[in-house]
Amino acid sequence: MTDITLQLYSARNTELQLALRTISEAGYQSVEAYGANFENQEAFATGLKSNGLKLVSSHVGIDQLEKNLGDSIELLSSFGASHIVCPYLVPEERPVNKDGWLRFADSLSVINERLISNGFTFAWHNHDFEFNALPDKTLPMNIILDHAPGIHWEIDIGWVVRAGLNPQEWLQSYAKRISAVHFKDVAKNGEAGDGIQSEDGWADVGHGIIDWANLLSDIKQSAAKHFIVEHDNPSDFARFAQNSITAMNTWGV
Repeated sequence: MTDITLQLYSARNTELQLALRTISEAGYQSVEAYGANFENQEAFATGLKSNGLKLVSSHVGIDQLEKNLGDSIELLSSFGASHIVCPYLVPEERPVNKDGWLRFADSLSVINERLISNGFTFAWHNHDFEFNALPDKTLPMNIILDHAPGIHWEIDIGWVVRAGLNPQEWLQSYAKRISAVHFKDVAKNGEAGDGIQSEDGWADVGHGIIDWANLLSDIKQSAAKHFIVEHDNPSDFARFAQNSITAMNTWGV
């Protein structure tokens, strides 16, 4: 059984030590970090250890990957993590045509080669903009994965659904490339930016509109080693953490 991991971005509005204790008490064994978690590295490491949690993955911004990759390798190696994910491109940095995305994929390949040589797995994490068709009708997500064949994919199911696409088709097409799955659910009465305004239209895993039962077989047949729960803006972090792992345990994940 794959360990259920929690992405700490979900807890960004909760004091970190309290969040780690809450995560452990809910039954998680591991977490995925993001940049702000390392502001006090010693406290973070102590909090993980005292709560019996492992750091298995971390999101690292593209600027850091391109300019200070060695620092990230050293830092995450010291925490015992071996999975690095590039999570986002701000709108002004996103290529506007196929050639631009091809060049971006080339840059990801360069980063990937260095990470592989240092014992890391490197993945791209999607939002919805990667599924917006370019002028020639191609999709950035296909370009990233097809033109940079060495990198992996941390597929965010919630964002695929918010993009209006069928995640099952993507899970099947790129099964061998998927190193992690973000279990993120969409609120029942919300799509895109509508719905539960205080939670940006997201839901606790298993409490939204996504048909997880129909996806689980394909998720389990992928190469994913990390099943990671996330909610971009929970109004009650403890509720989200507990509800999500309870649902996933019920499914036998």
